[in-house]
Amino acid sequence: PTNPRILYASTWRIIRRPYSLESGGEGSGLWKSTDGGDTWESMNEADGLPEAPWGISGITVSPSNPDNVYAIIEAKAGGVFRSRDGGNTWRRTNKTRKLRQRAWYYSRIVADPTDEEAVYVLNVRFHRSSDGGRTFERIATPHGDNHDLWIDPQDPLRMIQSNDGGANVSLDGGKRWSSQANQPTAQMYRVSVDNAFPYRLLGGQQDNSAIRIRSRSARGRAIGLRDWDPTAGGESGHIVAKPDDPDVVYGGSYGGYLIRLDHRSGDVRAVNVWPNDPMGWGAADLKYRFNWNFPLMFSPHDSNTLYAGANVLFKTTDGGNSWNAISEDLTRNLKEKQGPSGGPITKDNTSVEYYGTIFAIAESKLQEGVLWTGSDDGLVHVSRDGGLSWSEVTPKGLPEEVQINSIEAHPFEAGGLYVAATAYKSDDFTPYLFKTTDYGKNWQRIVKGISEQAFTRVIRADAKQAGLLFAGTEEGLYVSSDDGRNWQPFQLNLPIVPITDLAIKGDDLIAATQGRGYWILDDIAILRQLNDQSLDDTPQLFEPAATYRLAQGSTKNPVHMGQNPPTGVRLRYWLPEGLAEDAELSLSIFDAQGDLIRRFERKPKLSVGEKDDADIWGDDDRVLSAEAGMNEWVWDLDYPAAGRFKGLVLWNDDLDGPRAVPGNYRAELSVAGENQSVTIELLADPRVSRSADDYQQQFQFVQTLRDTLDHMHRSIRDLRQWRQRIKSIASQLNDDEQYADLTAKGEAIVEQLGTIEKALYQTKLESPQDPLNFPIRLNDKLAGLKRLASFGDHTPTQSMLAVRGELMASVNELMQQLDQIRDEAIPEYNRAALQAQLPAIVLEEPEA
Repeated sequence: PTNPRILYASTWRIIRRPYSLESGGEGSGLWKSTDGGDTWESMNEADGLPEAPWGISGITVSPSNPDNVYAIIEAKAGGVFRSRDGGNTWRRTNKTRKLRQRAWYYSRIVADPTDEEAVYVLNVRFHRSSDGGRTFERIATPHGDNHDLWIDPQDPLRMIQSNDGGANVSLDGGKRWSSQANQPTAQMYRVSVDNAFPYRLLGGQQDNSAIRIRSRSARGRAIGLRDWDPTAGGESGHIVAKPDDPDVVYGGSYGGYLIRLDHRSGDVRAVNVWPNDPMGWGAADLKYRFNWNFPLMFSPHDSNTLYAGANVLFKTTDGGNSWNAISEDLTRNLKEKQGPSGGPITKDNTSVEYYGTIFAIAESKLQEGVLWTGSDDGLVHVSRDGGLSWSEVTPKGLPEEVQINSIEAHPFEAGGLYVAATAYKSDDFTPYLFKTTDYGKNWQRIVKGISEQAFTRVIRADAKQAGLLFAGTEEGLYVSSDDGRNWQPFQLNLPIVPITDLAIKGDDLIAATQGRGYWILDDIAILRQLNDQSLDDTPQLFEPAATYRLAQGSTKNPVHMGQNPPTGVRLRYWLPEGLAEDAELSLSIFDAQGDLIRRFERKPKLSVGEKDDADIWGDDDRVLSAEAGMNEWVWDLDYPAAGRFKGLVLWNDDLDGPRAVPGNYRAELSVAGENQSVTIELLADPRVSRSADDYQQQFQFVQTLRDTLDHMHRSIRDLRQWRQRIKSIASQLNDDEQYADLTAKGEAIVEQLGTIEKALYQTKLESPQDPLNFPIRLNDKLAGLKRLASFGDHTPTQSMLAVRGELMASVNELMQQLDQIRDEAIPEYNRAALQAQLPAIVLEEPEA
């Protein structure tokens, strides 16, 4: 930092395999430049360096003194070395292996910007020395596997440190660190889905727990901690739930590790295919080679058949108690690429870098026993007899160094397969996607439209719409509607991030990402309806996916939580450019009998902010979008709410109508007089057992209370108008004795109206907490009863029926009194007013 022309460099690691290091070879070792990199001098012969072979794992220079250099040297006699004279002479200060273990993975040493005697080493743990590298103390960090460090050159107590859990900030030299819980940066390797409801996503996350997590909250308005569990497996492996029993989960990880977990009891069983721990051994020395991301798959034809891929394919039908190899070696089995990992000095045989393994497996959903495998060394095999015999059917045009990253059995062709392959580890970022429909005899490459640098990791085919494909690449998501002949980006609001895996569950598309966790596109039903004529100059209303009636709502912007999809029917419609501002636009919902439930329009009934300052009757005041292009409207399944009169304050401020019961409905889009309709299929929550009559009883109970509240509020609005009119007439009489009878009649009516209003509604309420001081009245009690009766999917309790009876008796009595005033007292008052040549009180016809 003080002299930017002084540079140090180490040239040791080569990024292609196989690689080797020979001491003294041209370009290896330690080099120094004093002219900004134009020329370099070798420092391999500097005093104090260890005997060959050796390499520099990490190097750092004290910003306050460019002659003070620290290095981690990988060698038999390696460790932390220090030079005080710009690299001319060296001395080993510390040989502790914990500072230099796994040299290829942890290679960071960082000098303090102001203190020449202080230096940090990042490895599995985080270490600091304050005595020139002789001794080190461990500093606790929020997560292990530490990789990088930035220190503020002006304030060395302020630092940012990164590890396999995220990034964290310290303002006191590492005594305390900021949280990593605010970083949605999970790196997911794979995703599978179970058959629970709501269904769960399962997968391993880099250097963190294997998880299963709900696609929407089972209990709340957002996906929170109660909706996810640690599950079987480890950070890297495939995780699959038993199709007919989703609480039984199998999860793998590196080393051939495989666990069966029953979430009901917590029972755990190790069911490794071959439980001979390979730690420390090279792949060539093993009987079976398991990738650290080795595939697992339940047969779509038998929920007791589980497959696992090593270099051969294994099968179990008894929960992992016994395994049978059902193939020969389905890889190239190149022994020269199965040597010890890590390098010639310090090995790193964690089994993570094993090569020559099965990396992807699939079975046809149409024909039992049609099995496919793809290997990480570029081979595709097929068996048509359940594994008794195999044929190599690798697509021509695939480079030998590709990895078959994922395969997808064709959902409409028994002999069909889609293949996604990558070769980025060999600096080849070309997308490789292929398909076959004749068991691999012929292949077609299908990459038109995908960026030349967006190497492909996964391809998935929709099981409902033939030819609808999705591809996950290094640069994001792509979609094809013509079976791969043409692709286009399909990013929407998905972050630009590598897509490591995809899954389709019903009408949902799920993406696993490398750095942004899991994402769900909630409804791909619309994609199945698109064609060349769909998005033209004609308005188009699309058929919605079947919708479940669920109690859980959705919070738009949950903090530190996953977002539920909208609760209700998602109606999408296309509008062309140039729709006139005064053109009619409405979306109506009808029941099975054709009766109108809701109508939404482009013009609001009220301006924003008027809710408390105006009467609101009928439907809500949401504005129907009239934007050109694709629009979405969510019917929340509610019938219209009860009306609100001006200034209404309620403790139980819930005037919503009842929720639609399971069944069929119809949505109608009207644009400039042209109508089109689609069917809505509303399904019951499969977790509850209710009859059609149960739903109808709840609906009728809530609807009756809603109608009563609406009638009460209209009546309060009316009586207030009557009272105001009487007071206005009285103000014109000026206490004239000749109008004493009229005045008396008016005062009696006003008093009666006041008594009725105060029984119907607590007139002293001005703020939401006022009911704590002023007891609520009949309308508030009815609203509270309606709210309780709306919980879940239940018939009203006997107590609810009894309370409704009591409340309704009081309401009916008051309504009768009000009717009597309207039908008798006010007409009599009007007659007296007309005799006095004063205006009468105009009575509106009561609404049904």
